[in-house]
Amino acid sequence: MLHGMSYGITNLKEGLDPENIALWYNKIIGDAKEMAPPWLVDKIGVKQDPILYLKFNLNISKRAVRYLMIAIENNLDEMPYTTRLYFLKVQELVTQEMDKSLV
Repeated sequence: MLHGMSYGITNLKEGLDPENIALWYNKIIGDAKEMAPPWLVDKIGVKQDPILYLKFNLNISKRAVRYLMIAIENNLDEMPYTTRLYFLKVQELVTQEMDKSLV
């Protein structure tokens, strides 16, 4: 039981490690750029905050959001649990922003 719990804590820690999140962002952004038409490729990006390492600024055109969402969806199963929760929250926040812009 204890072994399983320590594994869970290690996995949790790795899942929310800023370097781990950054690696997944790079993979997702790369996948989104591969799917997007050429004129949208430079409209998809993310920048890690230099001070708050767990803060990432997503810079994406509204027209490119669907490629980002598909890329996140395609990668969720491969992510550690906590990383998956993080990116599900990213999807939720992006969806809220898109909904706001439609009102």
